[in-house]
Amino acid sequence: MEPEPILEPRVDGLLSDVLAEPERLSAMVEALGSPLNVVVPERMAANAEHYRDVYRRHRLSGRTYFAHKANRSSAFIRCLVAGQCGVDVASLGELRHVLAAGFPGDRIMATGPKDAEFLWLAAQVGAVVNADSSEELEELAGIAARFGTAPVRVMIRLSGFDSAGVPILSRPSRFGVHARELDATLDLLDKYRDTLRLLGVSYHLDTTGVEEKALALEGCLLAMHRALTRGFAPTAIDIGGGFGVNYLADREQWERYTTELGSAVLGRRPAMTWQNHGYGLHAEAGTVRGTLGVYPAYREIVGARYLDELLSWKSSSLGRSLATLLLENLYDLYIEPGRGLTDQCGLTLARVVEVRTTHAGDTLVRVAANSRDISAESHAVLMDPVLLPERPGVATGVYLTGNLCLEDDFITRRRVTLPRTPVPGDLLAFVNTAGYFMDFAADHALMQPTARTAAVFRDAGGWSWCLDEQYWPGKGSRS
Repeated sequence: MEPEPILEPRVDGLLSDVLAEPERLSAMVEALGSPLNVVVPERMAANAEHYRDVYRRHRLSGRTYFAHKANRSSAFIRCLVAGQCGVDVASLGELRHVLAAGFPGDRIMATGPKDAEFLWLAAQVGAVVNADSSEELEELAGIAARFGTAPVRVMIRLSGFDSAGVPILSRPSRFGVHARELDATLDLLDKYRDTLRLLGVSYHLDTTGVEEKALALEGCLLAMHRALTRGFAPTAIDIGGGFGVNYLADREQWERYTTELGSAVLGRRPAMTWQNHGYGLHAEAGTVRGTLGVYPAYREIVGARYLDELLSWKSSSLGRSLATLLLENLYDLYIEPGRGLTDQCGLTLARVVEVRTTHAGDTLVRVAANSRDISAESHAVLMDPVLLPERPGVATGVYLTGNLCLEDDFITRRRVTLPRTPVPGDLLAFVNTAGYFMDFAADHALMQPTARTAAVFRDAGGWSWCLDEQYWPGKGSRS
């Protein structure tokens, strides 16, 4: 069978040191079970500093809010409390978690769908409420008036923008109010000036395109001007997250894989995926049709570099860079990275349980985990795991399956090439899973256990670990 193109994950920093000691990892899995999440809090602090460097380069003020939904780790939250970051919470449970970890209310942003209990606690602790609708603002105003809280700082999330009446975004968000509804929303805030204070406007787009985000930021600048003319004094623009991560070590591997996938869909080479799944592509009259529905796993401009490019974008209508426009107006810039702050901050270990060959000749490797524990593929990110320990062998293509009694429980629907055939007891390390892949979708389906989480940190002997809930800032320096 023709070998599959590999998709080698990018690994650096402390994660490289951790993977270099498979015996220790095996002992950790033996003690804590499979799957096992491993997080690196110190890397998150370093990632946050890269974003601050961009702020300094453009002489901007503001705050980075970690999007908590990307990961449930307490170690991450405690690490951020000790720094300058804020935190973006999207549920009552997340809000209670960050308060228990030590976050003060003035460094918390409340986003996402909100019920009355979530709004009540956000108002009580003085969090910023990023509002999605006039109904939400009405409810919040009622809560603040009833319980006599200080005026609640609010932001208006904008979901759509027009240019000369033409929508400028390919995929407007379902969250927030359209820019055309801004005046009506300002009318509402005018009514509740005693209980709500307009801090600014925001957007969060589900796109990797810089141009669309730049146009949305232009729209926010115009919305701020409109609020000023209405007698409000907004000071901040929140542009959300979506700055991206580069998951792969090699551009050529990514380009080769996507090219070969198209050939497989057309039947010009053996199938590369289970039942020739095309990830959105299909064959029609000898031509590839459809759109490849995967995350661009190799990207050069991501994270802080992406933010820098966005801020350097020159507005065609306003004639200056977006950073200059923010600076001229003395606006604070808020960002909400989730994936971008967790880059290289964790991995997930899964123990190999069974290796078998089907009647059709496919090799299935079942692990003690499932596609909800390691959800990279359901988030459309394709990258190979690392097989531990390293041993001599012949490269082989395998499908990785999970522990659920479901036909679609594949860790990878694509056949991955491993350096040798695994055997029961081996470990597969799925790298860079801290952003959405290790616990965002995890549950107790079929009463299977979900992953425990361990935090690793540098010490004089290399690295040590503790349970996630036992990690506190400065752990390594005390060892």
